[in-house]
Amino acid sequence: MQLLVNGDPTTLSYWLNWRVFLCAVWVLTPMVIASFLIWKYDRSDNLKKSGEGRNQDENSSSLRNQSWKPCLKEVHPLFLMFFRMIAFCLLLVAVSFDVAIHGFELFYYYTQWTFTLVTIYFGFGSLLSMHGCFHHLKINNSRISKDTEQGLYVPIASEADGNGVKLLERFYHPGKSHALLPAGFWDNLFQALFQMTAGAVIITDMVYWCVIFPFIVLRDYEMNFLTVVTHTLNAILLLGDTALNSLEFQWFGISYFIMLTGIYVIFQWIVHACVAMWWPYPFLDLSAPHAPLWYLVVAAMHVPCYGIFLLVFKVKHFLFSRWFPHSYQCRP
Repeated sequence: MQLLVNGDPTTLSYWLNWRVFLCAVWVLTPMVIASFLIWKYDRSDNLKKSGEGRNQDENSSSLRNQSWKPCLKEVHPLFLMFFRMIAFCLLLVAVSFDVAIHGFELFYYYTQWTFTLVTIYFGFGSLLSMHGCFHHLKINNSRISKDTEQGLYVPIASEADGNGVKLLERFYHPGKSHALLPAGFWDNLFQALFQMTAGAVIITDMVYWCVIFPFIVLRDYEMNFLTVVTHTLNAILLLGDTALNSLEFQWFGISYFIMLTGIYVIFQWIVHACVAMWWPYPFLDLSAPHAPLWYLVVAAMHVPCYGIFLLVFKVKHFLFSRWFPHSYQCRP
């Protein structure tokens, strides 16, 4: 779906006006605030998780477990791994068919950014799940082997004077050369990707089904199966993963969501400043009389859209902690 611009965005006069200034304020101000929140809360949260001494080992191990362990003890990690692998394959096939039919112009749309981001999330999650399951099985096999060699005696204690093998320290101790993962970097990245993806999926599907689809009639617009898949499959699979995983969903995670949208808008500005072309969405056109209002409304929509997914997460915690009090292992 293509919309012609009202003015030529490659000219200087298109950008030097009060509407562009206000739109820039609505875009850049949230990005600056989001950057500060990421620096303040996410950094302090990671430092809090790292801790010192024995608590450092336990918290580091717990952080890594969140990326691949299900939220219920009865659910085997392999189930979450296979779910993510199947989801990744479905999304990858959908993206491939969409690009093959419509070309790479699809990536001018925020929808395609979101769908690709969800695909990356499940691909990355599949790798972390495979890594976690592999070492989970390896730890169990090592324990069985030690039990056999030492007459079923393997001290569990992790003190320095214990005679047993500190398996968890061997695999998860950060900051040492024998660590298999770099101090939770990939797990922190996956956590941020989860929060960014959640907000993007909600705003993409809500804007499409509640604004674009019912109220805007576009010339040469075709409603097809891939369009429906693009605006539904990502949300369904992400909700399924949310129900299974042990990831956290903090309020300040909206910062990643805001940064994604801000980067997309700036990307559109740069492209249109260089090439006179159609806008993928009508409310992005800076020459429109009500452009500042549209930008403000879309910026404000990030709060309720992220709040919807945060509410879903809270409902999950409320229900699972009561239905499965001895099995549920997520932090509130």
